[in-house]
Amino acid sequence: MTHCILVGAPVDEGQRRPGCLMGPAAYRVAGLARTLSDLGHTVEDRGDVAPTTPRELTCANPAVHHLPEVVAWTEALSAAAATAMSDGLPIFMGGDHSLSLGTVAGVASHAMAAGRPLFVLWLDAHSDFHTVETTSSGNLHGTPMAYAAGRMGFDPFPPFPAPVPGENICLFGIRSVDPAEHAMLEATEITVSDMRVLDEQGIAAPLRAFLDRVQAENGLLHVSLDVDFLDPSVAPAVGTTVPGGTTFREAHLVCELLHESGLVTSLDLVELNPFLDDRGKTARLMVDLVGSMMGRKVFDRPTRSF
Repeated sequence: MTHCILVGAPVDEGQRRPGCLMGPAAYRVAGLARTLSDLGHTVEDRGDVAPTTPRELTCANPAVHHLPEVVAWTEALSAAAATAMSDGLPIFMGGDHSLSLGTVAGVASHAMAAGRPLFVLWLDAHSDFHTVETTSSGNLHGTPMAYAAGRMGFDPFPPFPAPVPGENICLFGIRSVDPAEHAMLEATEITVSDMRVLDEQGIAAPLRAFLDRVQAENGLLHVSLDVDFLDPSVAPAVGTTVPGGTTFREAHLVCELLHESGLVTSLDLVELNPFLDDRGKTARLMVDLVGSMMGRKVFDRPTRSF
């Protein structure tokens, strides 16, 4: 049994399509707490994080928008994550992916204090490896992985505590990386299991290889699950759809393998935009995936009529 701590992160400022701020409410309505309690876990909902009033901040890149707001969210979520890590397994309900600037920072602070290495599994169509200086879109939801890896170019964000070594990061299922990010990734030790790798090797082998490293080093494992990890045909409620994502069963297999590993210590659920959903289809699928990650077996899955 695990003590699961739900933390709402209604962040909408990391991209330009409104709606992600409704994500935490959608997860609650879709029954995330009930799913976890039915599996025997205890659940504590700490409500939604509220950032402090943004202060005046600037950067050299004129494309960047909502910088003060995202920095304020980062500081608030980092503090909330570090606190929650001491009490159980936090599940951060987003919110766009810029929330991970804060959640991974807070988890990293906890890992450093605990004297254990942090590993990050990034389940996403995108590598999110831009910095504040390099992003051409100005959308800061495309920067958290670079922040966690300790890349330069993040002023005026607070310094990332104990950057995650490249060999402790796995980008899994990615299929949309621009040339600048690709060049920067090639200079790192980050494991890139893109969709070509998964097509050739399947889901299980690359994931197990990464999880074996986490276990061997007694690491903490932060999982960041983006809706666009899934193919848009099964998960339409995201503003950054990229064809060719994981299928319903492939995504569930990832989560089932994560449960069997027993290694997950924190989880982001990001980029759900309920405004784009079809009768809650994507929200329910994401809740089902959390169920698989927390112990539901394939033969326990309910029959549904949509």
